[in-house]
Amino acid sequence: MKKRFIFALLISSMLLTSCTGTKNETATNNPGSNYSTNEPAQVKAANLMNEISAQNVTEKKADEKFISAQMAFSMDVFKKSVKDSGIENVLVSPLSVQTALAMTANGAKGETKTEMENVLAKGMSLNDLNSYLYTYRKSLTDKSESKLHIANSIWFRDDSERLDVNKNFLQTNADYYDADTFKSSFDNSTVKDINDWVSNNTDKMIDKIVDDISVDTVMYLINALSFDAQWENEYKSSDIYDGKFTDFSGKSQDVKMMKSNESYYLEDENAKGFIKNYKNGEYSFAALLPNEDTDINTYIENMNSQDLLDTLKNKKETTVYTQTPKFSYDYSIVMNDLLSELGIKKAFDNSEADFSEMAVSSRGNIYIDNVLHKTFISVDEKGTKAGAATKVEMVDKCELVPDGNEVILNRPFVFMIVDNSTNLPIFIGAVKSLE
Repeated sequence: MKKRFIFALLISSMLLTSCTGTKNETATNNPGSNYSTNEPAQVKAANLMNEISAQNVTEKKADEKFISAQMAFSMDVFKKSVKDSGIENVLVSPLSVQTALAMTANGAKGETKTEMENVLAKGMSLNDLNSYLYTYRKSLTDKSESKLHIANSIWFRDDSERLDVNKNFLQTNADYYDADTFKSSFDNSTVKDINDWVSNNTDKMIDKIVDDISVDTVMYLINALSFDAQWENEYKSSDIYDGKFTDFSGKSQDVKMMKSNESYYLEDENAKGFIKNYKNGEYSFAALLPNEDTDINTYIENMNSQDLLDTLKNKKETTVYTQTPKFSYDYSIVMNDLLSELGIKKAFDNSEADFSEMAVSSRGNIYIDNVLHKTFISVDEKGTKAGAATKVEMVDKCELVPDGNEVILNRPFVFMIVDNSTNLPIFIGAVKSLE
């Protein structure tokens, strides 16, 4: 399993230059196998972008400040995901996570906004981050040969008596993130619409992001992205052979290996690797293999963003003989605890969160209930397909407290059936357990 974590690191890094717990399994079938020809499912909810036109915005081209901040956020998310994963594969798209949370932050205020700025923008203002991400997104999706598709959407409950959505919030996310906006009934038809939207925008690699919708849920902010690129130099059939892969526990596994000579060599104090370009050289696949005496978890734990940037910048142009296994898997993580550890705390607190710039609910304070991130990756002789989706779920859960006294039977209690004429109990009992 040693090398599997490395592939996850490098694909997350590639997509950038392109918690409660984890769940991960090796995919036996490729939901995004080359190449889907099915017609996309039709989303039936009304898209309010017909009423909201994106306005011109201030652009900021990626500079050293932005790149350093992006890599720092990427390493934060990746390292904490690996730490909680045990021996399982990990794959995160920092760009997807950051985009969904940046859209959410545009509805935050006060300390809630400050915490999100500190984690997402690393010292920059949210306005600057919006401008950088707007320009960066355009630069990524304007590439010719490789396909990187990025889509954003906002879904909110169609209940004007309960929910008043701030139009400026919708406008900002339309301007900077080209976010589709849907007002929907939040019933089973909305579940299907959201999942269809995610599937359409990840080339069917992520087919579900919502299982059901709680009565407390008032809004979803969702990012979806897909990457699809062919190698600059594809592997020939003679380059593919039966090989062995030693997993994290030391067990030997049968795999299909792909051999090639590449032109760029990578090296740091504890690892060596290579870079393999996709067509047109607009994107590349990079791999780093820790030294034999270096444990993969220790290697990742000791990595930092500047070192990784330096390693990639200082690639050596020389011939490198490589062997790469064909692989595919999917990954899923709920990021609440991870983001809280990074410093986004108030946004998850039903009493302290301030998303008043986003919306106001008559039912209670709005806060983040759940941040779910899903990914898929397939690497074979033709190229690479990868998909990611991030869902931020906003709720207005509250405890309804009536005026006057209250009694809540949420612990052991005594009960009686009483004869009112004498006030004598006909039955009397004690409830100690409801199982």
